[in-house]
Amino acid sequence: MPISNLGADEFDDGERPAYPGLSDYVGLTDVALRRRLEPEGGLYLAESPKVIARAIAAGHRPRSVLLQEQWLDGLAPTLEAFPDLPVYVGSSALLEQLTGFRMHRGALASMHRPELPEPADLLRDARTVLVLEDIVDHTNVGAAFRAAAGLGADAVLVTERCADPLYRRSVRVSMGTVLQVPWTRLPHWDASAAVLREHGFSIAALALDDGAVSLRHYAAHRPERVALVLGTEGDGLSRRALHHADATVMIPMRHGVDSLNVAAASAVALYALQEGA
Repeated sequence: MPISNLGADEFDDGERPAYPGLSDYVGLTDVALRRRLEPEGGLYLAESPKVIARAIAAGHRPRSVLLQEQWLDGLAPTLEAFPDLPVYVGSSALLEQLTGFRMHRGALASMHRPELPEPADLLRDARTVLVLEDIVDHTNVGAAFRAAAGLGADAVLVTERCADPLYRRSVRVSMGTVLQVPWTRLPHWDASAAVLREHGFSIAALALDDGAVSLRHYAAHRPERVALVLGTEGDGLSRRALHHADATVMIPMRHGVDSLNVAAASAVALYALQEGA
């Protein structure tokens, strides 16, 4: 694979990198990467050798890699399937200058985004799925994916306004599990509820409600297929989500605490459903 050793003069005019391939790492937010027309489908950034390895193991194709020299030998076996892959090597200070942040994990890869599957393709053989409605905090999205991976969810479905699971922070917090757990985006709730019920799923909304049953009770009598729905950090689930729910479920709390962080709630609920299976 072609390796370019970067020096202090890689900015040809003080701001723009001399190597065109480095533009993926300079002055582009993750939103801009998603919207790039070339390559079609956009890009995302995988951070750390472990996450890069998980992305490639999941079948994602790298476009280039930017890393500190001490990480090159360890990552080389992961990259050997891509003999033409550009690899840029530089000091910690230079990489921080390029990216605008300190690369504590030593490596970044610009990855081609895979095409998202249809929801029906993920639901066909699933038994427990996590639905994230309009969760805007990337850290919470990443943590929810980690819970889904560790506690047996078969897939994660995210609504149109939910934060991007492939945003750099989401991938990092998830420890790369967003690259392992099957996921896709849902359409509006009417269509989403229809496809869930078409595949035999009972929709369980995790929410504070006078008519809610305790998580312990629901898990002990769980339906064969469950879609567990969690809402945005501030307002919780939308009226449309609650309208389509077959059951409203709550985690009983003590000492005047009304609820858990959404990522923590996903872990507690998935564990209970696992134990109640």
